[in-house]
Amino acid sequence: MEEAVPMAVGCEEGPEAQKLICPLGQRPSAMANRPKKLVICLTGMPGSGKSVVAEVAREMGFDVVSMGDAVRAEARRRGLQPTGPNMRSLMFELRAEGGPAAVAELCFPLIDEAGPEVLIEGVRSLEEVEAFRARYGRAVLVAVHSSPRTRFERLRARGRPDDPKDWREFVERDRAELSVGIGSAIAMADHMIVNEGTVEELAEEARELLARLRAKEIN
Repeated sequence: MEEAVPMAVGCEEGPEAQKLICPLGQRPSAMANRPKKLVICLTGMPGSGKSVVAEVAREMGFDVVSMGDAVRAEARRRGLQPTGPNMRSLMFELRAEGGPAAVAELCFPLIDEAGPEVLIEGVRSLEEVEAFRARYGRAVLVAVHSSPRTRFERLRARGRPDDPKDWREFVERDRAELSVGIGSAIAMADHMIVNEGTVEELAEEARELLARLRAKEIN
């Protein structure tokens, strides 16, 4: 699937100021003065296997930027514990303050400093994808999909502080994710990986897809 590249409207700022997030309502400056990057946006519901795909990307030499880590860093800056309820509340608060692409904008400085191949883990909406495309040009959207029961068991086994402790909390988290547009991002992905098998099977499929995307960009 070929992606349409949105027109980027530049912020009226100097080169140093352009390294920072543009004010609300303004798009980042056009990519003319930035080195060309292969940007891969990775989406999927919690527990679908995004972290495995991200680790494969690291092994292949991609720089990986985690949007979830960006939110957790912001939580620490605000003195919040990284619990599930706190992370969900902060996710909504950031979007209320800065618009639907606010979390994407938190990642801009990290992506700017990264190398020519970047995987952005944890994209939650088409607005975020559009923000990355406006700033960096072409960005490929990849989704990882697993069934709810499979994801719940994986999250229970993982046991991160913001992971759900029971089915009720799991469903609440899924609803929160869907409310910010992750369902549309998954539905509109350029490539889909279905992950109901082993970690090794997922890693191999991810490796093959990333190699194809890299080869397509080079050629």
